[in-house]
Amino acid sequence: MKLSIVLPTYKEKKGIHYAVACLHKTLEQFTASYEIIFVNDGPRDETWHEIEKASIEHINVRGICLSRNFGKEAAIYAGLSEARGECVVVMDSDMQHPPEKILDMYALWEQGYEIVEGVKEHRGKESAFYKGASKLFYETIRRITKFNMESSSDYKLLDRKVVDSYLQLQENQLFFRALTYWLGYRSTSVAYVVNERVEGETTWSLRGLVRYAITNVTSFSMLPMQIVTALGILFSLLAIVVGVNAFVQFFNGEALEGFTTVILLLLIIGSIMMVSLGIIGYYIARIYDEVRKRPRYIVAEKTTDEEN
Repeated sequence: MKLSIVLPTYKEKKGIHYAVACLHKTLEQFTASYEIIFVNDGPRDETWHEIEKASIEHINVRGICLSRNFGKEAAIYAGLSEARGECVVVMDSDMQHPPEKILDMYALWEQGYEIVEGVKEHRGKESAFYKGASKLFYETIRRITKFNMESSSDYKLLDRKVVDSYLQLQENQLFFRALTYWLGYRSTSVAYVVNERVEGETTWSLRGLVRYAITNVTSFSMLPMQIVTALGILFSLLAIVVGVNAFVQFFNGEALEGFTTVILLLLIIGSIMMVSLGIIGYYIARIYDEVRKRPRYIVAEKTTDEEN
């Protein structure tokens, strides 16, 4: 098998057959063998039924159904685990990632590149808030990892050795977009314009995006913990200044003055302590999640596969 295409899906029942049609049309002149793998991230709708129908109608379409919603990162990992191709393309099932770019990626892979990154020329229709939040997130990631991923996406081609390296990673909380940078290997990029969605609406909520951002930032950095340390040092210095001022007032007989200042300092320091405990608690929870060694995902069902 030369090429595998992995498509994580979530509530995409209306778009499965459209995605298959687009991919087959794009790859109709493709001379090498290929497979299309849909990973259903456990929603309670008809998505899995549509994937099963597509796998019956098309011999090179396969499906994996997770037991519940484990998240996109787990779905990508599951798809990579099942892929048999010498190279693997990961893309969104809503076809906002233009499938025609697969041929460009494959051509670059044949030239010896082991990672071909899909880079956005234009992000499509997004609100000003979403664009601003995305810019802030990627700027944070850039400062932490030294990788500029502002225009990056999950749309990319990976050589088999890159896929195998990725599958060897031990952490439960994965960040596919950044970890493929971290793995290294010979890489290049292909520019693309995000297509408009043909069916359905995005399933990403503001809450989900915030959680996704926090999870991935803390996966790559201890910076929030260092901020706690910096705040501790800052308020220690402030305490020294306030302490000296208190002694001066005491010896000058003015000890009762500054009551408002003391209250404000107590409120500020208390708030900082609560935030610090929250950050520390989050990292402890992450450690706990890792040491439990629970599986990243559970496969509930697969489509019939003649090769197995």
